[in-house]
Amino acid sequence: MICIYKRKVSKLDKGIKMAENLNNQYIAFENSAQSSFGTPRGVRLHIAIFGKRNAGKSSLINAITNQDLAVVSPVAGTTTDPVFKAMEIAPIGPVTLIDTAGIDDEGLLGELRVTKSLQVMAKTDLLLLSVAADQAPDEFDVKIVQAAKARCIPIIGVITKSDLGAGNLVAAWFEEQNIPLCRINNQTRDNIEQLKLLIVQYAPKDYLPETIVGDLLKPLDTVILVCPVDAGAPKSRLILPQVQVLRDALDAGAIAMVVTEKELSAALAKLVSPPALVITDSQVFATVSKLVPAHVPLTSFSILYARYKGNLREFLNGVKAIDELKTGDKVLIAEACSHYPSHEDIGRVKIPNWLEQKVGGKLEFSFAVGGDFIQDLSQYKL
Repeated sequence: MICIYKRKVSKLDKGIKMAENLNNQYIAFENSAQSSFGTPRGVRLHIAIFGKRNAGKSSLINAITNQDLAVVSPVAGTTTDPVFKAMEIAPIGPVTLIDTAGIDDEGLLGELRVTKSLQVMAKTDLLLLSVAADQAPDEFDVKIVQAAKARCIPIIGVITKSDLGAGNLVAAWFEEQNIPLCRINNQTRDNIEQLKLLIVQYAPKDYLPETIVGDLLKPLDTVILVCPVDAGAPKSRLILPQVQVLRDALDAGAIAMVVTEKELSAALAKLVSPPALVITDSQVFATVSKLVPAHVPLTSFSILYARYKGNLREFLNGVKAIDELKTGDKVLIAEACSHYPSHEDIGRVKIPNWLEQKVGGKLEFSFAVGGDFIQDLSQYKL
């Protein structure tokens, strides 16, 4: 199933009607074998390493990647900011490893580092808790376990520095917490393969659906991708969502056409039969919806990605909340990507303008970018 939108609806009201149309078809879509509306995830599986200072976290990420990626020192607090490393772990595929600062860091700067480390947990799919064999688990380790379990993040216990002792006390503590464990020698990097097997075993199996649009297409279906080129578009390239949707359509055996909104009419006229699907950038939806015949399914890259990486039902509820907005209400706009906004930016300019047109007055906007998400959401209406 895919949302098919009524064409003759103006501005933001159209978006609300789109959501209502989609919601009416949602039950059938949800019951299909391909549907997936889980917790939002990035494209790569994120594996974060947590622990106290000098718990062997940096040595561990070096051992897993087989590189001297992170600085290793007997001086406590060597890692000051999260370190990200992309790699492949078969058969999972692409993953991102994250080395964090010690959860027991002290002082004003130390507290800031701990805050940064805890923020990493919001994007963590699998957590490796590093405890040195010669240390005893304490309230800091308990804090990590509690925070991870509250977020339903699977945990693997790693007893590092096994050359310094058996770590029986640590092993007993992990077993009490029902946490699978592995012993690692930081010097020889023994048992790394065993750790990788545990990662494969406990990594979430459904953190990302297998396809973005391929389940909506059959082999030899024609799909048109409408990719506007304006001041907000990157120079000499398509944006990543457009590239990934194009590749997914090709993987599905579909015949893909890529045009701007200016060439769309000509592209439709050249087809012997109507396309199976038209996918457009959100900012030209009003224009495209007038050009595409009403019987042709129409959606956007944003909606496909809301289905692919997000909780589409929750987004639909958010759209419905727009009707309750009043002048002066606070609205939070959060963007996962970091970029310098242009004068035509959809998140900073176009969406705020559309919302204020809908409300008929000024709204108070806040913006969050990347991982810097605002914790107190009670002040916002949307």
